[in-house]
Amino acid sequence: MFPHPKRVFLTRGIGIHRQQLSAFEYALRDADIEQQNLVLVSSILSPQCELVPRSVGVAALSPGEITFCVMARTETNEFGRCIAAGIGLARPTDPAHYGYISEHHAFGMSEAETTEHVEDLAATMLASTLGIEFNPDAAWDERKRVYEMSHLMVGTDSIVAAAQGAPRGDWTCVVAAAVFLFTPSTPEQQ
Repeated sequence: MFPHPKRVFLTRGIGIHRQQLSAFEYALRDADIEQQNLVLVSSILSPQCELVPRSVGVAALSPGEITFCVMARTETNEFGRCIAAGIGLARPTDPAHYGYISEHHAFGMSEAETTEHVEDLAATMLASTLGIEFNPDAAWDERKRVYEMSHLMVGTDSIVAAAQGAPRGDWTCVVAAAVFLFTPSTPEQQ
């Protein structure tokens, strides 16, 4: 059994190359997580998991270690095709309760549309577990106000990588990830 993650950081990257796998590698490099053995996990943010800046998270990683993450990845070799990969994060006010992470792999959506979509997904999943009553057909802005007024959610965060397909049939890859760290940020958190 693995311990609960103590920290999480959000990162994103874009890569372009004539080979699909190399474009993915370059996107991971751009996201500063290419030296990790990444294990993809589902969408739960552990209780008391602290959101830290990317620079802090990347500094805590060691090359070659097994690293758990929630990742969104989209690729295309069609020139001009809009692609996006996004991660949304919804955190409860009660640090003893778990939160949600959403991932979305998009074609034809802008960065702004993908940002709104992933935050909406994560917040809606969390709201439903917290018993917050909302109209699922209401616009995101309206539901976001309901969630904020409930005082049961800290709020939402997101990270999105968006790009257009490169010319000449080269592959374009976008990634976004929530990367988990198992060490606390300070000794008193141990």
